[in-house]
Amino acid sequence: MNGLTAKLTTSLGLLTWTGLALAASDKQGQTANIPAIAMFLLFVSITLGITYWAAKRTKTASDYYAAGGGITGTQNGFAIAGDLLSAATLLGISSLIFAKGYDGFLYCLCLIVAFPMILFIMAERLRNLGRYTFADVTSFRLSQRPVRTTAAICSLTVVIFYLIAQMVGAGQVIKLLFGVEYWIAVVAVGVLMVIYVTFGGMLATTWVQIVKAVLLVAGGTLMALLAFSKFGFSFETMASKAAAVHKDGIKILAPGVMFADPVSAVSLALGMVFGTAGLPHILMRFFTVPNAVESRKSAFVATGLMGFFFLMIGLIGLSAVVLVGTDPQYFEGGIIGGKLLGGGNMPAMHLAHAVGGNLLLGFMAAVAFATILAVVSGLALAGASAISHDIYANAIKKGTATEADEIKVSKIASLGLGVLAVVLGIMFEKHNLAFLSGLTLGIAASANFPVLILSMYWRGLTTRGAVLGAMAGLISALLLVVCSKAVWVTVLGNPTALFPYEQPALFSMPLAFLAAWLGSVLDTSESAAREKAAFAEQDVLAETGFYKKQTSPAS
Repeated sequence: MNGLTAKLTTSLGLLTWTGLALAASDKQGQTANIPAIAMFLLFVSITLGITYWAAKRTKTASDYYAAGGGITGTQNGFAIAGDLLSAATLLGISSLIFAKGYDGFLYCLCLIVAFPMILFIMAERLRNLGRYTFADVTSFRLSQRPVRTTAAICSLTVVIFYLIAQMVGAGQVIKLLFGVEYWIAVVAVGVLMVIYVTFGGMLATTWVQIVKAVLLVAGGTLMALLAFSKFGFSFETMASKAAAVHKDGIKILAPGVMFADPVSAVSLALGMVFGTAGLPHILMRFFTVPNAVESRKSAFVATGLMGFFFLMIGLIGLSAVVLVGTDPQYFEGGIIGGKLLGGGNMPAMHLAHAVGGNLLLGFMAAVAFATILAVVSGLALAGASAISHDIYANAIKKGTATEADEIKVSKIASLGLGVLAVVLGIMFEKHNLAFLSGLTLGIAASANFPVLILSMYWRGLTTRGAVLGAMAGLISALLLVVCSKAVWVTVLGNPTALFPYEQPALFSMPLAFLAAWLGSVLDTSESAAREKAAFAEQDVLAETGFYKKQTSPAS
């Protein structure tokens, strides 16, 4: 079986990449970037090797969902950083800084602020209370079926939105370098994603993330330092030159270019800080370590890595204003200030070429591709786990499903998510990656975070309150996103937006907390009383990990 798995994995991966390379060679007028193609092939080979190695070691549900709990805190910290240092970070945030200056850097600040909160108030309790998904935590003392089903719906919504951003990034990077059609690039990424998740599970996904995080931090640092050297390693010189050539002038060095009103800025900040703490694929990582000490170490290591890399992103974005923004070879038709070759998310890739030629461009493109593959694999696994573990095994089968059946359902779900990701990635081709991720985090902050934090810390939460809170947050966030300019005007073609702001969290997250509180305090049923009484037992386990609860107080 392992030999068949290895052959199938390798064959599918190589067929995908061979087709992509042939499509590139057939594209008339396209000059092949040989270093990029070589590095892409090298990375795909390495990751297929990791998947083969992981497939031989993935035998149980614990192996598939949580890598058997055998990942160290340091390794997991690199993997968590790899999950968050996504295409939206490397390509999207750098492009926002390139276009909007300081306001783009706000995305970095918000993401890094989230992790001290995760470190101090969430990591230990998550590890002590959960097994595979964050629904294990929210349903610990509540009724399993309604809470798990609701949590799975919220998780899938967040996963799908986040997958869109990654698929868009993948398509644009490969389109730029290989000259293939955008949709071909997206399909290739979708196929490879399904291979990694289906055959390797969490172990393969984790090690792909670790390899990618090391490459990304190293490559980003090299590119940032090479660019910084063009200004004599003087930030003042770089900033003054950027302000001199940017269309917004000195305004790019201060807030207000992108967020003209405080409501938008606060809503984005809330969504990104609390949404990061509600991302399903990030929360799953705390179940891959053996104990709570290692979970805290995971958050600590991830915080340090991301903090350092975000400084590099700032340098990349601002230096690109000068080195890319004034060079006609990076614009369509050679018109400076017009459309960038490859789309608006490509300043970082063009900067790599500007400071390091085709060799550095090829390396950074391979790293960007590695970034996307690793993140979409983690997202697909989180979504598949919600379907198989929460809905199928616990909500439908009520805990009677075998591990083999559960893993089978997860693999089928991975395939379905792969197809959906490809379709949506093609539909949202023109959107900024950081903006798409910001919307995703706003939904996660509204649908997942309120119920998760209340379930861990508030004795009064009941099943009714948890379901009402999650659904109120999810539905309100989705409605506000649909009614905003990003969807109502840009996608649907209406003349004006129904909702004047682009980020929902400031409005939808408080509504979720209110609905959860109101639903709980008005619930006077016997099951609600049992659920509140069970909090003492949960609290002891959350703090100490001394014993495990066997059954929930309500079915």
